[in-house]
Amino acid sequence: MKSFRKELWFNTPNRRDYINITSEVEACVKESGIKEGLCLVNAMHITASVYINDAESGLIQDYDDWLEGLAPHEPISHYRHNRTGEDNGDAHLKRQVMGREVVVAITNGRFDFGPWEQIYYAEFDGRRRKRVLVKIIGE
Repeated sequence: MKSFRKELWFNTPNRRDYINITSEVEACVKESGIKEGLCLVNAMHITASVYINDAESGLIQDYDDWLEGLAPHEPISHYRHNRTGEDNGDAHLKRQVMGREVVVAITNGRFDFGPWEQIYYAEFDGRRRKRVLVKIIGE
């Protein structure tokens, strides 16, 4: 069995951003040379997420509105975590809801996606450099 590891780095211009990273991860699969296996994609920061869903702008805005309703950024004093000097208590909760990682099957060197599935990086405390791990195992 072969193993491949690569880090993708992001520095989003906004506090919250949603980036379709499907093509970057597909490039990792191609670079790995693995034709049959599994691809793990995970956010390596506790205020970011990786998820799979449709690449439709209305849905992305719905996610953002929904998450902001569940865990609004302000008032910052609402979160005990922010008493440490941070202002990202909401980002930790948003990450918990959206998840840490995805795993996608690889068959014949391509992702086994269902219709419309795309891989997204969701940033909830941006404007600084963060990374995503891509780990591929297989033959």
